[in-house]
Amino acid sequence: MSANSAEPVGSLEVVLVKGGRTKIRYSAELLSDDGTRIVVRAPWAGDGVRDFGFVRFEPGDVFTEYYWRDRWYAVKEVRAATGALKGWYCDVTRPATLSGAQLVVEDLDLDLWRSADGTEVLRLDEDEFAESGLAGRDPAAAAAAVTALDELEVLATVAGGLESLLHDSTSPS
Repeated sequence: MSANSAEPVGSLEVVLVKGGRTKIRYSAELLSDDGTRIVVRAPWAGDGVRDFGFVRFEPGDVFTEYYWRDRWYAVKEVRAATGALKGWYCDVTRPATLSGAQLVVEDLDLDLWRSADGTEVLRLDEDEFAESGLAGRDPAAAAAAVTALDELEVLATVAGGLESLLHDSTSPS
């Protein structure tokens, strides 16, 4: 059974932190939590349409979001209101923490996009990452972030790579 058809088991609030401040918070339905990987589903939480050029996020879009307590990234499967797969938006983050009904994720600026058909894999925001100063403040975290982006890129370019990661929480990191 895919996460998109799973029955919600509860709700929680996702809190995305960037640069020490809350960037966005939104309600999500908790689909599963196996102690390592947390899966939630939420509608597009932004205001209106956000056009990145390579994809548009808009009202009605549904995000099935995969977070790990032991990995430096989150992967979001993005579907249109019709159910059509748009692609995967991957955030490089510190490992997620769940406290009560609040899932806190620290965004480290690096992102990756993979289109639904797999023909487009884009590394994003490397300039923002460099400007963030993380490498100087926390070299170990910066190294982990770059390693996570490289791992995501490999998974995104191998047939079934991201999909197997999302449906098997035991795949290697």
